[in-house]
Amino acid sequence: MTDTKPAPALPLAPALPLEGLRVLDFAQFLAGPMAALRLADLGAEVIKVERPQGGDLCRKLVVADQMFGDDSLLFHTINRNKRSMAADLKNADDLEKVQALIASADVMIHNFRPGVMERIGLDHASVAAINPRIVYGTVTGYGNSGPWRDKPGQDLLVQSLSGLTWLSGNRDDGPVPVSFAVLDMATGNHLVQGILAALVRRGVTGRGGLVEVDLMSSAVDAQFEQLTSFFNGDRKQPPRSAVANASVHGAAPYGIYQTADGYLAIAMAPIATLADLMECEALAPYRDPAIAFSKRDEIKPVLAEFLKTGTTRAWLDRLEPADIWCAEVLDWPRLSQTEGFAALDPLQQVTSEDGATMTTTRCPIRIDGRTLTSPRGAPRLGEYNS
Repeated sequence: MTDTKPAPALPLAPALPLEGLRVLDFAQFLAGPMAALRLADLGAEVIKVERPQGGDLCRKLVVADQMFGDDSLLFHTINRNKRSMAADLKNADDLEKVQALIASADVMIHNFRPGVMERIGLDHASVAAINPRIVYGTVTGYGNSGPWRDKPGQDLLVQSLSGLTWLSGNRDDGPVPVSFAVLDMATGNHLVQGILAALVRRGVTGRGGLVEVDLMSSAVDAQFEQLTSFFNGDRKQPPRSAVANASVHGAAPYGIYQTADGYLAIAMAPIATLADLMECEALAPYRDPAIAFSKRDEIKPVLAEFLKTGTTRAWLDRLEPADIWCAEVLDWPRLSQTEGFAALDPLQQVTSEDGATMTTTRCPIRIDGRTLTSPRGAPRLGEYNS
């Protein structure tokens, strides 16, 4: 007699943490949309509210001359897995529709300059009157008060004002910016952290709240280690290393060095140990660890010259078995061919409504062992209206 019992049903994948939550994304460009993207990755329904004429300005912010359909590739990178509602917030009928949507939302995000939402009637107090449970997140460049409140909150400009550009490069270089929108990303992550904390509190109290972040505060926070030393020291700008600078407070050998065929990064390591492992007699006068910082501009040029006598692989073969913290310096073409990159599986394919596909990065978070990907591309303008 054969066993006719049905096969056990496969367990359903656990729900993502934010499934069932609705997020309204009024933000443009990077920091606010990046925060909304991360909430979407974690399961929330995200609806972009955009201008009927042109939508989010990021749709036309073209980077590296790359488009995806009618929009910039950048727009699709940071707005995938969202929906779009086109609404003129100065139009009474459209505003009424947006207010109805607010009544059903859990989170609202915007990055308008201070005062704009107050004039429209969608400031925090007005929105909370419609929906007391909503978590209201704002992004500004420099906060809501003070003489800088109306300055443009753009990443490079905030880097320049914050002192960040004097941390990279060597001593004789001018200011060196980070060449990607590091403060937009940091600020977006801070907004996500605040929103999630407010949602947890709402689960206890039943009431929403206001979460405010700004690029300048995130820039200061990113430099907490260096600024703490500055404010507890002589309050003078710390000098960068003359050679191989990688940290204004780092002792030798901390930095990146040229080899015979590439570059090698070396982090913290005793100079005496390096001298022995590499058989570098020129480092002998600097074996005392107490001088690794004060004499770094003598030590680093010696090390830099010596490392040019061998290949990157030859130095790694000597240093890595001795547990010296070092690494080859890779560019993107070489990184993308490594087994380590493949093992992380950090990329995903997204598909637009017309079937075109693009490759982008995935959410860096895993939930319950699950890698979070979302194949749906960015929305066409106003697709949620119908």
